[in-house]
Amino acid sequence: MLLLLKKSGFECQSVNRPQEIKETVATFDPELILLDMNFTVDTSGKKGLEMLNKIIAANPKMNVMLMTGWATVQLAVEGMKAGAKDFIAKPWDNKRLLESIRTILKLTQPIPEGISGSFNFTNIIGADPAFKDVLQMAQHVARTNASVLLQGESGTGKELIAEAIHYESQRADRPFVKVNLGGISSSLFESEMFGHKKGSFTDAVVDRRGRFEMANTGTIFLDEIGDLPLSNQVKLLRVLQEQTYEVLGSSETRKIDVRVISATNKDLETMVNQDLFREDFYYRINLIKIIIPPLRERQTDIPLLVDFFIENLRKNYNKPNLKIHKNAMEWLMTQSFPGNIRQLKNLVERTVLIATKEELNLVDFQQQYRKPIGDKYALPDVGQISLEDMEIKMIKKAMAFHHNKVSATARSLGLTRSALYRRLAKYDIPFDE
Repeated sequence: MLLLLKKSGFECQSVNRPQEIKETVATFDPELILLDMNFTVDTSGKKGLEMLNKIIAANPKMNVMLMTGWATVQLAVEGMKAGAKDFIAKPWDNKRLLESIRTILKLTQPIPEGISGSFNFTNIIGADPAFKDVLQMAQHVARTNASVLLQGESGTGKELIAEAIHYESQRADRPFVKVNLGGISSSLFESEMFGHKKGSFTDAVVDRRGRFEMANTGTIFLDEIGDLPLSNQVKLLRVLQEQTYEVLGSSETRKIDVRVISATNKDLETMVNQDLFREDFYYRINLIKIIIPPLRERQTDIPLLVDFFIENLRKNYNKPNLKIHKNAMEWLMTQSFPGNIRQLKNLVERTVLIATKEELNLVDFQQQYRKPIGDKYALPDVGQISLEDMEIKMIKKAMAFHHNKVSATARSLGLTRSALYRRLAKYDIPFDE
């Protein structure tokens, strides 16, 4: 191990007894610790977990990678929950070990200020500060081999960001394979993902390549991973941990080199707590988690997105003078858009198609706006409650909508901060400072 690391350009030290770890860390100041989980005849890994907890308690930012020849799934999960960055089973693959080390070290480097000119996210529109932070994180992660989990509501652009991560990575000239896991039946899952041999089942009339084989040396994008049944999560877990798989109808084990990006609009942590999603699988797919904000939290980006859509529609529908009236744009910025960017894009295109003139006003958009069924932000019908109760209800809805952020709530309601503060105090509505 020591020879491998030194040959690969790392400066490293080893310790033979756990008692030496504290002093060595203090004097050597490592960027990463490879920690064996077993120091004695006890192979339970408990000693390693105890040492991990001591290391993290003394230095919460320390990078620790766990290693054991007696690997268990639960041990890996416990280690990751305690703060370990990764888990390697013995005997290890040298290439994969070195890749994991380099990935962890790259991820701990400071995120560069701004977005470089070579940034490949040219199709992603947004100037909102929080959204730019998301893009910077995506750029930073792209240059590693880290598995990435993209979480966000439907229509927020998860697939677009996944593509950008791939094309900004060292695998940019290799395959990028998209898989919608929600659209694959359990009976066809293994055939679709790992391929099959002719005659392996009734309808297998020819050999078929699986998605992982297609993605070899590149990136596989596992969309809607929250919809994957537990039985299929087990099958993917082995592939992600060991980077090996078997074609259906063959006993030959094949090795692959694939970077995994996953996406979901579901809360996987809650699903784990409800035993609807495997905890070990969850920790394997989200070395890095990027949460993409919904459009309602980046409303200042709406004009940029609308202008981008309009520019494309001018060309597509041969309407060179197409434009949007100011009152229409102001109205669009006040809408919640539960369907996010996808819903906004559809609304703009539908309005352009239906309108008979080239300047689109407020009424044009309102006539085409389709509020999703069950929209939790919908106001009660007029006449059901008093004006004061309506105001209270609207303020509470807006506060919940903007996660109790006073500035964002005031802006969406067309109030000044001080005016909103007065109403919050009057109606005894709690808020964050």
